[in-house]
Amino acid sequence: MIRRSFVASMAGAIAGAVLFGAPAIAKDVVPATPAPVPLSAIVDADPSHDPQNILALDLSNGGRVLIRLMPAWAPNHVERIKTLTEQGFYNNVIFHRVIDGFMAQTGDPTGTGEGGSKLPDLKAEFNSLPHVRGTVSMARTESPDSANSQFFIVFYPHFALDHKYTNFGRVIQGMEYADAIERGEPPANPTRIVQASLLSDGKPRPVIAAPVSPAAVTPAPVTSPSN
Repeated sequence: MIRRSFVASMAGAIAGAVLFGAPAIAKDVVPATPAPVPLSAIVDADPSHDPQNILALDLSNGGRVLIRLMPAWAPNHVERIKTLTEQGFYNNVIFHRVIDGFMAQTGDPTGTGEGGSKLPDLKAEFNSLPHVRGTVSMARTESPDSANSQFFIVFYPHFALDHKYTNFGRVIQGMEYADAIERGEPPANPTRIVQASLLSDGKPRPVIAAPVSPAAVTPAPVTSPSN
């Protein structure tokens, strides 16, 4: 199986992006300023409005990250995330590749970057939504139609990923806990998804020892990804 990990490339004026494969992260990439996007085109930040499309990630660092899933952007990818969540697929899965100033990737039950679910790969649903801070998007191989179960949370804007990776949601609460995910490829002490659930399921939050205080979490300064 092709190794499923991020690659960013500077080829073609940063036309390459975030693929599964051998790590080769672009250096000295300065994000461009995107055209303004109306807030209504991104997310409604109130999770009570659509609990069937709010993904809750209870992390081993004690935090809860709420992600608004957007079927209007990528219906098949959202359905896949919801299906796997209902199966308990993401429970106890680590963030296996976390790059400061770039992103945190998870969704591989083997923790190696090579795994996925038993479901077939998905056809790409690229869209015009930019990869900004808090974007949640699908990882894939060099083939556009190879996303399966792995996804990533963007720490800082990286617009070279736009139109090349399926953007299917946005963090609406708890980004400070995403910022606190342990860095590394893989991290020495990786952060885990203790429980993934949809708010509509009403599952109680798991009890996690030694939670991270949001006030103690300070995002890293904006830097370009590097090896």
